[in-house]
Amino acid sequence: MVQLIIGEKGKGKTKVLLDKANTAIKDANGSIVYLDKSTKHMYELNNKVRLIDVSGFPIKNSDEFVGFICGIISQDHDLEQIYLDSFLTTAKIEGKNVTDVLNQLAAIGKTYGIVFNISVSLTKDEVPAEYADSVIVAL
Repeated sequence: MVQLIIGEKGKGKTKVLLDKANTAIKDANGSIVYLDKSTKHMYELNNKVRLIDVSGFPIKNSDEFVGFICGIISQDHDLEQIYLDSFLTTAKIEGKNVTDVLNQLAAIGKTYGIVFNISVSLTKDEVPAEYADSVIVAL
């Protein structure tokens, strides 16, 4: 499943995503992973949430990003949720259509029972129509 937190840059999406991850870890039976473009928010996350700084890996395009996600899933069979902050940057899709990557993540989530919580700098009008129902917070 894919859940989107949308809004323009600087509107507070990261804070919402961090709060959601910190709340989810309290009731989680498995593990939770938080992917970001830096370690800037390390001290704002509960220490039980695994923070991964994506910028430290040689990801060149969205296909490599999806492969990276699959690698994370393959090494952790207890994974319940993945939080993706700065999605356009980490997934290497700035200025590109997000539909293909969202479709891939939705399929992966369905197959492995993982919820993807994604912070993305898009307005309501820019969200692909098929993901309009996936928006849980619009800022």
